[in-house]
Amino acid sequence: MSWQQNLLYTPSQIRDLIRQTKRIAVLGIKTEAQADQPAFYVPKYLDAAGLQVIPVPVYYPEVTEILGKRVYRKLIDIPGEVDLVDVFRRSHDINGHVEDILTKKPKAVWFQSGIRNDAVAEQLAKTGIKVVQDRCLMVEHRRAAAI
Repeated sequence: MSWQQNLLYTPSQIRDLIRQTKRIAVLGIKTEAQADQPAFYVPKYLDAAGLQVIPVPVYYPEVTEILGKRVYRKLIDIPGEVDLVDVFRRSHDINGHVEDILTKKPKAVWFQSGIRNDAVAEQLAKTGIKVVQDRCLMVEHRRAAAI
């Protein structure tokens, strides 16, 4: 299998990934104080939809809980396996998280709408991690649920 098969684009690939996903680490999640921003309301939606959301904020060092859940500072600090890492970081900031992502070895990494980093996507795909770029997980989850 070539690594390109780990780059997911088609509606059926994305739907299958979403249906297999139960535990999501949200890298770059915002707090309730930023409730109007996608980095808060998308994970809130996923939590309400019954997925296990694990907050991994980049800022807000004083915050210990988001959405009533314990905050982790790095992906590798999260106990157990993670199905998907949902990334709310600027495209160029993702490079600083690659080592943490590779160490945690999630099944998939999702770059939210407007976020693309082809070099990192290729690097992750070559290690067997599935990658979705520049799509909103909330929109795609709703679409998958409607089918």
